[in-house]
Amino acid sequence: MIYADNAATTKMSQAALDTMVSVIQENYGNPSSLYSIGQQARETLEEARAAVAEVIGAQPREILFTSGGSEADNQAIRSAAEIGQKAGKKHIVSSAFEHHAVLHTLEKLKKEGFEVTLLDVHENGIVRPEEVEAAIREDTCLVTIMYANNEIGTIQPIREIGDICRKHGVLFHTDAVQAVGHIPINVAEDRIDLLSASAHKFHGPKGVGFLYARKGIRLTNLIEGGAQESGKRAGTENVPGIAAMAAALKEAAGQIEQNAAKTVQKRDRLIRGLSAIPHSALNGDAARRLPGNVNFCFEGIEGESLLLLLDDKGIEASSGSACTSGSLDPSHVLLAIGRVHDVAHGSLRLSIEGNLTDEEIDYMIRSVTEVVEYLRSFSPIWRDLESGKKPHIL
Repeated sequence: MIYADNAATTKMSQAALDTMVSVIQENYGNPSSLYSIGQQARETLEEARAAVAEVIGAQPREILFTSGGSEADNQAIRSAAEIGQKAGKKHIVSSAFEHHAVLHTLEKLKKEGFEVTLLDVHENGIVRPEEVEAAIREDTCLVTIMYANNEIGTIQPIREIGDICRKHGVLFHTDAVQAVGHIPINVAEDRIDLLSASAHKFHGPKGVGFLYARKGIRLTNLIEGGAQESGKRAGTENVPGIAAMAAALKEAAGQIEQNAAKTVQKRDRLIRGLSAIPHSALNGDAARRLPGNVNFCFEGIEGESLLLLLDDKGIEASSGSACTSGSLDPSHVLLAIGRVHDVAHGSLRLSIEGNLTDEEIDYMIRSVTEVVEYLRSFSPIWRDLESGKKPHIL
């Protein structure tokens, strides 16, 4: 079996698993309790907070633990919106291919009287800083642009956008769920005010993540009921999960350059092989993308059939975001970069790691090629394209 859906979730690292089991068994106290085992749990919690902060160049008190990236996105955007509303500013700038945790939150804010500008991401899947600056108005309270796209893997010019936001006095949030642990991030140097991350994307456990909020930003509570997390997120902290997340992130950060170099080599080999399939196209910029992301469209096929047949060959992949894989609609990300509906339906996302061998990469290339040819052999859409009844798009 070749697992090629790391953008959806990753296997827990041994370091994270060992840490989690150890805390569950030996450090099970409530960190809000005053007796010894509770204070031991508190110490574990704060050690994890410091470790996470160090990786992204933050201060420990700027880290708030959450249930994952979606909660962190919601709290960041809601907080910035409330700050803006109090100052009479109700305009938000974002992009058309954000994760739905961002887009759906923005839709709710629109119903509450906020105005949202969604920027184009163009064919290469990258937001242009000059268009961000042009969209900022006197009443803009927030710019929220993801660090790297969850489907096509394109890395955004975060530092340039951060500089623009700081110059205009606008809060800047980035959904960095796909980026943290895979590429170097420094919130101070990037001028990031709010950042969201999720542990299971970098070999930590599911159900835990964090929100970075720069000192001085007042967060709006999503969950009420207790004084945990400096009063900003009620509920007993998931100490085993948080400790495991910190262990996974520390390990990933320590190997980030080495892992990226190996993964890019495999990624580019895979891209070269799949590019040889007629009427196919890589989605997003070829170079400015996450180390392990490969996303293609193939004319004349359906992505769901492609996934099922690849699964029969022992390759586990996806056709877009795992959060929306049950939807019959084409990917909003692919539509945002200009893919037409028929082509967007025939997409394949392979998110790999550097531990795959060249033989496994070559097997993936052969398998995708064979499955695409097979599906096209009885596709009426492909027959129309090949006969000239309809023009090829790719």
